[in-house]
Amino acid sequence: MLDPALLRKDLDAVVRRLATRGLAFDTGAFNALESRRKAVQTETEQLQARRNALAKQIGALKSRGEDATAVMAESQEIPGRLKALEQDLAEVQARLNDLLLSIPNLPHESVPVGKDSDDNVEVRRWVPDADPATGNPRGLGFEPRDHVTIGEAIGLDFDTAAKLSGARFSFMRGPVARLHRALAQFMLDLHTGSHGYTECYTPYIVNASTLLGTGQLPKFKNDMFWVTRGGDDPSLDAQGNPIEREDQYLISTSEITLTSVVRDSIVPAASLPMRLTAHSPCFRSEAGSGGRDTRGLIRQHQFDKVEMVQIVQPEASYDTLEQMVGHAEKVLQLLGLPYRVMLLCTGDMGFGSTKTYDLEVWLPAQNTWREISSVSNCEAFQARRMQARARTEGGKPEFVHTLNGSGLAVGRALVAVLENCQQADGSVIVPPVLRPYMGGVERLGPH
Repeated sequence: MLDPALLRKDLDAVVRRLATRGLAFDTGAFNALESRRKAVQTETEQLQARRNALAKQIGALKSRGEDATAVMAESQEIPGRLKALEQDLAEVQARLNDLLLSIPNLPHESVPVGKDSDDNVEVRRWVPDADPATGNPRGLGFEPRDHVTIGEAIGLDFDTAAKLSGARFSFMRGPVARLHRALAQFMLDLHTGSHGYTECYTPYIVNASTLLGTGQLPKFKNDMFWVTRGGDDPSLDAQGNPIEREDQYLISTSEITLTSVVRDSIVPAASLPMRLTAHSPCFRSEAGSGGRDTRGLIRQHQFDKVEMVQIVQPEASYDTLEQMVGHAEKVLQLLGLPYRVMLLCTGDMGFGSTKTYDLEVWLPAQNTWREISSVSNCEAFQARRMQARARTEGGKPEFVHTLNGSGLAVGRALVAVLENCQQADGSVIVPPVLRPYMGGVERLGPH
């Protein structure tokens, strides 16, 4: 959530920056609500002052033995008018809050202005054996198979998944299931052992308040899977009344749960930075995917991810962003997978981000780069929604900055390993860093 004071102070500047994201901000609606808020608050203050003046007047009249009936009658009308104004103000503030919750974060000044992914800027690439003409990896020397063809030979089974759950799910058995697990284990060990993150295990089901805090609600409600739809809980409270429950949802990323550990809290400055990581399944409806990537593991309703989250002091957040990109890059380098780092333009960033880097891995069968990690700085956008603060050196609480990144998407890493490490005979060479997790196995498939 943006700082309301920023909109009140320099609305035109905010509108211009939001326009770079393709958002036409409704200034009329905001100004109307602000005008009404100010009017209600002014009237409230005037009535409160009048109530105090009347109280003094009544006291003076009574002390002199004079009739105070008319003044008391006026005074007795004020509490009802104040109550009505209080309700009016609560309604206006709720509508302002709803408006603020719908506004995306402002892009950082270093973010390139653009409409979509075509306007993203390549920062660097890591290609150990690059074709000098294109800068892309050299060919494999044979016609590459896609990950579906390779994977089905070692236990990837989409037919069983479709029978169990429907489209866009996967079932793995045997070697490919073990390789999938090895990738997640390797990433967790790297981030905890070398990058200083604390491993966490989090719930996969969260309430609506949690999703509101991290920005998935209300904007992305249709992208979530519901578990329950609120209502009364069958259990009773201490007074015997039904317990009202919130809507609950399956998480779309463990960013939600890891970031929310500081919700509604004041964190001691000495506890920062907080570096948290978790391996979890992620659930997304892919409501807006428009039929893209229906074949294989690229776009699934259920997939695994190792997530990185850092919660830091505001002055450290942009150095932390670069650090986290390096942490994700290290995973790809150790796996030996060619990749490039892209700085996203204003029109391609996520809702809560001020600045985002995408890591794109090379997929030989598609002869192109595909996203495998996204690392973002949200500044205080999530913290303001969550009311997550830290004490400064002077003791005054201020909102923390939150950052998140994939470290990595496990399914897409599996796709990249299968395609980049495939051999002409259909086998797959296991990257050396994964072999300890594979019982020393060096090759999968035909020998």
